[in-house]
Amino acid sequence: MGRFPMETAAFALPVTARQIAYARFLALRNKTLLPWEVQQDRRSLSAWIEAQAKLAPVADNSPSSKQVAFAERIARIKRRAVPDECFRDRQMLSRWIDSNR
Repeated sequence: MGRFPMETAAFALPVTARQIAYARFLALRNKTLLPWEVQQDRRSLSAWIEAQAKLAPVADNSPSSKQVAFAERIARIKRRAVPDECFRDRQMLSRWIDSNR
């Protein structure tokens, strides 16, 4: 018999820097949290990455920075304010731009 029981022989491998970087990218893309528990060993992080990679990216419906700048330029010229809700939705800001040209 050996000096150590079998349970201590099965230790968790540490995660790699590449795994963490890819997991963070997927968490941002899918707008989800990267659980702390998952980051503790290589196998669980690998399983989490595999599940997240299969998901379709969450569509970002916020307006682009160029669209916001254009709307603000129109607002200055017309001496109007762009409604706050327009900054949260790409299509709504587009409609505001079209109606205020």
